[in-house]
Amino acid sequence: MARFILALLITAFAALPARAQEIRPIDALRGPLDSALAILQDPRYRSGSEREAQKEKLWEIIRKVFDFEGITVLAVGQNWKLFSPEQKKVFIDLFTTRLGNSYLNRIQGSFNNEKVEFLSEEALSPAKYLVKTKIIREVDSIPVDYRVRQIDGAWRIYDVLVEGVSLVANYRSQFDGILRKDSPAVLIERVRSQNIAQEKEKK
Repeated sequence: MARFILALLITAFAALPARAQEIRPIDALRGPLDSALAILQDPRYRSGSEREAQKEKLWEIIRKVFDFEGITVLAVGQNWKLFSPEQKKVFIDLFTTRLGNSYLNRIQGSFNNEKVEFLSEEALSPAKYLVKTKIIREVDSIPVDYRVRQIDGAWRIYDVLVEGVSLVANYRSQFDGILRKDSPAVLIERVRSQNIAQEKEKK
C-alpha cells in the first residue's frame, strides 16, 4: 500500500485535467508538476500550524485529477447493486475521504524529491488509455501505470497499477471479503469509523 501512496502522490501533483479533445493522455498527466511539488517542499508548510493549509492545497489538485466516484464503483464491483441510491452517495463521499486522507496524512513531510518519468501511452478503447510511467527514487525506480478515461472532456485517473498490482483490485478484494458476510451498511459504518479515527489521530 505504501507504493500506491507514492504513486498517487506523484501523479496527483504531476497532473491537472486538460481538455481530452485537445491533449494526449500522457501529456494531460504531465501538468504543472513544478508548482505542485513546490507545495510539498515549501518550508513554511513544515510547521504544525500550516499543515492543514498545505493539505487543502493538495486536496484541490487530487480532486481534479482522480475520478473518485469511478474508483469507488470499480472497487465495490458487482456488489454495487446491493447499495441503495442513498448508500451509494454516502459511500462515495466516505471512501473519497478515506483514500485522500490516508495518502495525504502519510506523505506530508515525507516527500523525498522523487521524480516521475513518462514512458508511453496505450489505447484501451477510444475513451480509455493506459499511461505508463516510472517513479525515480534515489536508489531505485517503481513502474507505475495509470488507467485514464474521458470525463466531461478531461482525462481522469480511474485506477493505478504499481508493479502490475491494481489499486482498485486491492480494495475490491477487501470489500468483497466484508460484503460476503455483511451488508453495505456495515461496510459504510466501517469506513466512517476509519475516517473518524483518522481525524482523532491528527489532534
